[in-house]
Amino acid sequence: MTEITRKIADIVSEAGVEFGVCTLFVRHTSASLVIQEAADPAARHDLEVWLERTAPENDPAYTHTEEGPDDMPSHIRSMITSTSTVIPITDGKLALGTWQGIFLAEHRRNTRPRQVVVHISP
Repeated sequence: MTEITRKIADIVSEAGVEFGVCTLFVRHTSASLVIQEAADPAARHDLEVWLERTAPENDPAYTHTEEGPDDMPSHIRSMITSTSTVIPITDGKLALGTWQGIFLAEHRRNTRPRQVVVHISP
């Protein structure tokens, strides 16, 4: 999981919207967006371990395996997390809680460039 909070906060700041919403959408089926604990890296690690246990590689029940053993688990992990999220904007800033951060969760072992669409509405 890669924290993208600062990048998104900068985009919101540049938009100049005082009150509104910031919608984020990742344009992939094997990555996701999550809002989670940002202060303690152990929380991020535990979440990654849980996702690996929940959707393990090499499950003999998978039939979608052409792109490798991490392909189907990546789709499952994306499905149980989220490909989009909406965050309120208050006083020109993301209205995240004290410990919250925005993360791009990469569910493939061989990472590739990812695109996150950011839409800001007043």
